[in-house]
Amino acid sequence: MRPQLRFLEKDLIERIISEARDVLGTLGMEIHNQQALKLLSDHGARVDSGAHHAWFTDEIIDRALSTALPGFRLYDVNGEETHDLSGENVYFTPGSAAINILDHETGTMRKPVTGDYVRYARLMSSMDNIASQSTAFIPTDVPDEVTDAYRLFLSLLYCSKPVVTGAFTIESFELMKDMQIAVRGSKEHLKEKPLTIFSVCPTAPLKWSDVTSQNLLDCADHSIPVEYISMPLTGFISPVTIVGTLVQHTAETLSGVALTQLRNPGAPALWGGSPAAFDVRYETTPMGAIETQMIDCACSEIGKHLGLPTQAYSALSDAKLLDAQAGLETSMGATLSVLAGINNVSGPGMLDFESCQSLEKLVLDNDICGLVFRLARGIEPRGDFPALPIFEELLRDGHLLISDHTLTNLREEHYFPTPVIDRANRSRWQEEGSLTLGERAHREVEQKITDWEPTGLGEMEEKELVQLMEEAARKFGLDRLPDRE
Repeated sequence: MRPQLRFLEKDLIERIISEARDVLGTLGMEIHNQQALKLLSDHGARVDSGAHHAWFTDEIIDRALSTALPGFRLYDVNGEETHDLSGENVYFTPGSAAINILDHETGTMRKPVTGDYVRYARLMSSMDNIASQSTAFIPTDVPDEVTDAYRLFLSLLYCSKPVVTGAFTIESFELMKDMQIAVRGSKEHLKEKPLTIFSVCPTAPLKWSDVTSQNLLDCADHSIPVEYISMPLTGFISPVTIVGTLVQHTAETLSGVALTQLRNPGAPALWGGSPAAFDVRYETTPMGAIETQMIDCACSEIGKHLGLPTQAYSALSDAKLLDAQAGLETSMGATLSVLAGINNVSGPGMLDFESCQSLEKLVLDNDICGLVFRLARGIEPRGDFPALPIFEELLRDGHLLISDHTLTNLREEHYFPTPVIDRANRSRWQEEGSLTLGERAHREVEQKITDWEPTGLGEMEEKELVQLMEEAARKFGLDRLPDRE
């Protein structure tokens, strides 16, 4: 039996959805994109283009929900399926778009560059419990105008896993779409085997910017999956209560579902979010707060009630170093997310309120993900009945270390973490150098990067990616891309 976690009764879920519908119909959404406003108007919504405002009807919402997919699949660079984002299936991906990286040598945060990103992508190739990569942080040695595409470019070159990404500008999307087509060979093949998920973010409260709504429409046009990342903050730009925040999150996310489905019925999407319990004492947005994690799980329950696959930002920490707080918050978020059945969990590697990535934390989090995946499999008999012969063997031999029952079931029954997690006795730990968690994690990072093997991306595809990136960079004054080795 798979263990499950639920926070909301069915009646409460339905009341939250009803209140969200009322918000969309009565207060509407501020939308700063004329294409989106026209799309809504064409389908019967009341629109005030001058005020950039639209009011959603029940008919529009019902129509959108009727065509939204209950799940979809993702594929890697080589066209192999990696994700079935449906039901209770859970996958992890690193947190996205950090502006800093934690430098192991100095113990301080700094701005990342191309070499950092290449190391990250190579490391991600061997993170067995983290199924997709993300465009995890922003290299600062290329012009700002091309950083969105540059992160995707490096990801596709150095790691075969699908990519959770996004664009901070309207112009970036076209290049990022062309890169995916270059890998797949045609736009039809890209539609058949999606390679990325784009994060699209409404602005709390009840608003879509021109950039994010255009990204949403562009993704729908090309059947590129999106995840809606509504970001209410309790007591600041959403109600202080969890239920009130859920109403706002539901309204903002329903508006995204409507826009996607009106544009292209059946376009793939995840009901996602990155809400936070605003800490009024420090004026911060703690992603490791238990209330934040409860909201994440509850949001997923609402999305699944509506028949949609789900996403959340969890399994991350607000700590500034790889310390006990980092492990505590990440483990709690990962555990709750798996028990809640959130389909795509974004967060491993992330520190400091989603602003910093750590490669050492990433390898620790890979083990955390492995542990919670074992938890999700639950408990079931594996050749345990009848029990009498096993105990007769135990009494006869004094142990079961080499029994058929042990050898048959050991690997399936137990998750064995990497050496990042210390399970040696104290004397052995001392003999091996008395390494700290950070030192063990760094050693694992270096070993994984050393063992990296090329992705299998074809020579022609790689040349086309490089050509696309070089042409874009030259437009913004960069004559030569940074060295990647």
